[in-house]
Amino acid sequence: MGMFDKLLANLKASRKIIVLTEGTDARILSAAARLLEEDLMDVILCGNVEDVKAAAAEGGFDISKATILDPLTYPEMDALVDQMVELRRGKQTPEECRDLLTKSNYFGTMLVKAGKADALLGGATYSTADTVRPALQIIKCKKGSNLVSSSFILFRTKDGEEEKIAMGDCAINLAYTDRLDQDGNVVLSAAQQLAEVAVETARTADYFGIDPKVAVLSFSTYGSGKGGTVQLSHDAVEEARKIDPDLVIDGEFQFDAAVSEEVAKTKCPDSKVAGKANTFIFPLIEAGNIGYKIAQRLGGFEAYGPILQGLNAPINDLSRGCVAEEVYKMAIITAGMA
Repeated sequence: MGMFDKLLANLKASRKIIVLTEGTDARILSAAARLLEEDLMDVILCGNVEDVKAAAAEGGFDISKATILDPLTYPEMDALVDQMVELRRGKQTPEECRDLLTKSNYFGTMLVKAGKADALLGGATYSTADTVRPALQIIKCKKGSNLVSSSFILFRTKDGEEEKIAMGDCAINLAYTDRLDQDGNVVLSAAQQLAEVAVETARTADYFGIDPKVAVLSFSTYGSGKGGTVQLSHDAVEEARKIDPDLVIDGEFQFDAAVSEEVAKTKCPDSKVAGKANTFIFPLIEAGNIGYKIAQRLGGFEAYGPILQGLNAPINDLSRGCVAEEVYKMAIITAGMA
C-alpha cells in the first residue's frame, strides 16, 4: 500500500470522522468494521439503528465502535434543516429541506457541512448524481473553482516497481460547452472548464506522489487532425497554463504520442510531456470512462476513484459494482484528504 503512505500518515496525525451513507450495505459494513478494527478513523453509519445492527450481525461485522445515525430520529435535525434552508437561499422551503434530509445522501452531506464529520463516502447503492448533487448544493465549490470534476488514480506493480498514473475526468462532466450569461456572452468557455479539470487532476496526482506531466488528449497531435475535440483540447492547454504557469502540460496529443518516446520523437520532439505523460485529461466522458477501464482491465491497474475535485470538503463516490476492499481503500483516500 505504498501509495497510501501519505494518507495513512495524515490519519495518524489528525483523527478524522467519515460518514458512510449506506449503513445497511454488507460491503460498507465490512469496510467499516475493518477501519474500526485498525483504528484508522471514526465512522458514522447512516440508517435505522436496528436495521444497521441487524445487517452487521447477519454478516458477522463488528461495528460496535461505529456511530449509527438515523435521519428520522436525529435529535439535531431542526438545526440541520435551518442551516440547509440558509444554504439553499430560497431555492427550497423548510419542508422540502426536511424531506431531503430524511435521505442518507443529503443527511450525511449535511453532517459534513455542520462539522459533525470531516468527509463522506457514498454511492454503493446511490448513483453518482445522487452523491454529487447534495455536495454541490450543500458543500459547494471551493473558492476559485467553477465546476466539480473527478479523477482516478491508477496503480500497479510492474517488474517490482510501483507505477501510478492519473486520469480525469472519467465520471462527472459529460462534455464541455461554453457557459453563457442571459445576453449570450461567454462567461466560462469550454476550454477554460477542461483546463480547470486538468489543473485539479494534476493537483490530485501530486497529492498521491505523482510528479504530474499532463497530456490533454484528443485524436490529433499538434493539429494533425481537425474537428471534434481537437480545438477544445488545444485551447485547454493554453488556458491551463494561465491558471498555473508552473504546470507541466502539453497537447493536444494522441495517446501514443503522450506515452511512447519513439512516437513523441517523430510527432513532437520538443515537448516536455510527450512520451513521458503520467496524467491524462480526456475531452469527453466517453473517452475517459472507456480509457480508465481499459487500463484497469487490460493493463492490470487498480483504479481508485472517482475522486471528486473542486469541492470545499472531501466527498467521494463509489461504483455500485464496488467490493468491500474498494470501500475500505476509498474511505482511507477520502478521510486522508480531509
